[in-house]
Amino acid sequence: MSSSQTLSSSSDPVEAPASPFVPFHDLICPLTVQLGTGTVSVRRLLTLERNSVLRLTQSAGDELLVLVNDVPLAKAEVVIIEDSTSVRISEILPSPETPAEGLA
Repeated sequence: MSSSQTLSSSSDPVEAPASPFVPFHDLICPLTVQLGTGTVSVRRLLTLERNSVLRLTQSAGDELLVLVNDVPLAKAEVVIIEDSTSVRISEILPSPETPAEGLA
């Protein structure tokens, strides 16, 4: 029998290592789902009215960009659940390089 414990029973709880993110679990962050981008002249902006159409650079069916705190986090697709619009994450994007990492 080994001196180290590899399994625990329900009567013998083992503490999981504390995550450094525990203090942030309830932090609320702004979430943006970007449908597309484009450009428009000021002249065109001044003539906008109801039912005006603005062209975007993305094609129909392209994935949406999910941003948290204006930082790209994932790509997603639109999902309708009952009467609510939601997104399904299809890809988690790589973490953006911070300036401090680039200097190392």
